[in-house]
Amino acid sequence: MNGPVGAEPVGELELVHSFTGPMPTGVAVSHTGRIFVNFPQWGDEPPAALVEVRDGREVPFPDERWNSPKGDDDAQAFVSVQNMVVDPVDRLWVVDTGSPMFRPTRPGGPKLVRIDLDTNTVAQVITFPSEVALPTTYLNDVRFDLRRGSAGLAYLTDSAVSGPNGIVVVDLGTGRSWRRLHDHPSTTADPLHAYLPIVEGRPLMSRPPDGPPQALTIGSDGIAICADGSRLYYSPLMSRRWHSVATDALADASMPEEEVSDTVIDEGDKGTGSDGLESDDAGRLYLTAYEHNAVLRRLPDGQFETLLHDPRLLWPDTMVVAVDRHLYVTANQLHRQPSYQGGRDLRRKPYALFRTPIDAGPVLLR
Repeated sequence: MNGPVGAEPVGELELVHSFTGPMPTGVAVSHTGRIFVNFPQWGDEPPAALVEVRDGREVPFPDERWNSPKGDDDAQAFVSVQNMVVDPVDRLWVVDTGSPMFRPTRPGGPKLVRIDLDTNTVAQVITFPSEVALPTTYLNDVRFDLRRGSAGLAYLTDSAVSGPNGIVVVDLGTGRSWRRLHDHPSTTADPLHAYLPIVEGRPLMSRPPDGPPQALTIGSDGIAICADGSRLYYSPLMSRRWHSVATDALADASMPEEEVSDTVIDEGDKGTGSDGLESDDAGRLYLTAYEHNAVLRRLPDGQFETLLHDPRLLWPDTMVVAVDRHLYVTANQLHRQPSYQGGRDLRRKPYALFRTPIDAGPVLLR
């Protein structure tokens, strides 16, 4: 596994579910093996933003009402879900961008929603003030540390396409939230001369049907928390570099921003652009490699290895390490969307949810 990647696939890639409708992004797996998948409002007009995969069927979750928003500011329904995570006590948290088709957000739309899986009901809705969820904000992924405060903290990436990027911190007990590393160089996309991703042999750029191609500017996207909770790892979508920051600094809302910045560590060149990040309790960090149809893993000693390499991994997006000791990953052909292909939709259904064993002991859920 540690050797060079050649033409032969690497790792065991098991198909869990095929998607013949809209393209998925996020996946979450409960402690009892329930699988949840979401579909953002990116033009496919999904019939439901969030589903549970049951016996091969995609069932709207938790119900039809939560999947039927009355507007972009509906705080009691999913407007456009980007991701969700099962926390260490088996509750499902849903990240609603409130930004269908990347439109400007409106108060009530961007939110973090907790669904208790023992009752399948929404138990908590946390919305964000306008100074936290900016009109340009695109909430992307989330990680949890329930060891902090009265009910824990959540950390979310703001991967805004045309505005400042950063990390959003949420006190789950009070619902209070604040921004960190706002427009910090570590959370923003690399300039074109520093990073031009090559996917399926072609430079990945915004390619409108009636204009010249432009560099993508998507910032902080993937996020992972280390096993002891001391550091948060993150990476812009448009960069081969990644960074970490001290969670003590993120958690202290009164700490000056420059002092937070002082705790940032440049974790180096990953050798690839990454969409999703993940971690386990063995101190290993997982990185999707969308330029190489692969999933990489960084070991505690800093060495990288290839966990998966397979031509079916066309844009590996979201990952989750589940209690069944498997890593689940969606492959959704994101780069083949019309916005990157001069108006042509080059995606070929079905999209896929895969999994692979991680060959480890008990794992740390997020």
